[in-house]
Amino acid sequence: MPNQIRIAVSKGRIYKQALPLLAQADVEPLDDPETSRKLILDTSDPDIKLVIIRATDVPAYVAYGGADMGVAGKDVLLENERLPVYEPLDLGIARCRMSVAGLPESRPLGRRMRIATKYVNSARKYFASQGLQVEIIKLYGSMELAPVLGLADAIVDLVDTGATLMANGLVEKAHIMDISSRLVVNKASMKTKHARMSQLIEDIKQAVEVEQ
Repeated sequence: MPNQIRIAVSKGRIYKQALPLLAQADVEPLDDPETSRKLILDTSDPDIKLVIIRATDVPAYVAYGGADMGVAGKDVLLENERLPVYEPLDLGIARCRMSVAGLPESRPLGRRMRIATKYVNSARKYFASQGLQVEIIKLYGSMELAPVLGLADAIVDLVDTGATLMANGLVEKAHIMDISSRLVVNKASMKTKHARMSQLIEDIKQAVEVEQ
């Protein structure tokens, strides 16, 4: 359908916090992704579908037209900054921070350190801005183990409460940036479905302002 809009969103925290914003824009899913096997969910608006995908895939789906818009964390967008998407709105949800963390007794951040992270681009840019040359080791999970087992001197990861770091004996060493989820939009869809897309973006923007 030419006027149908597909919104890509990932399960979990982002989905749960995005729901109230979408609801205020009169978009409510008719199925629960936690219990349904469907990956494309109908909504209260017959022209709008929710596409449930991995958080790391949202920018690609939006950039290449699999979805017209999506909700993605700024951390994911920075790792995929070459993908051509519009980023019209900070939704202010799923807030956390990107930090450098390590063992309390570890040496201060310096040159020739090994840094474990899945946020390779962000880590490289941060240490370059500090004038530090470091070796980046890309990991996909269990980041906190790297300093404990001697794989790396420190990690770059997202921190919310800090409880996971504390449970694994790590402390924050440096704050890189604050992170929140953003609305991203496919450039071609913004042209071909301009009126409907613009209205939906405005409705979500008003919902964000109410929540804030």
